[in-house]
Amino acid sequence: MPKPSGFQYEQRGATTVVLTHHGRPAGTLRGDRAATFLAEVTSGDAQLVMARWTGAYRHGNERTARDHPRNRARGGR
Repeated sequence: MPKPSGFQYEQRGATTVVLTHHGRPAGTLRGDRAATFLAEVTSGDAQLVMARWTGAYRHGNERTARDHPRNRARGGR
């Protein structure tokens, strides 16, 4: 699974962080959540942290779930 990329963040003021993915808005954090995010992004892999906070990352089981009989299209119904 490839590592996440294309994420950026911009701190606006003391209590707001705007997250973008390839230039498009992906989320806005304010207050305590913004402070927690900033602490986490400086201490770890920034791209992975931003992907996790925005929910824009793969879990690795999408192909398995797609092939499950319950998730296949039912012909004729």
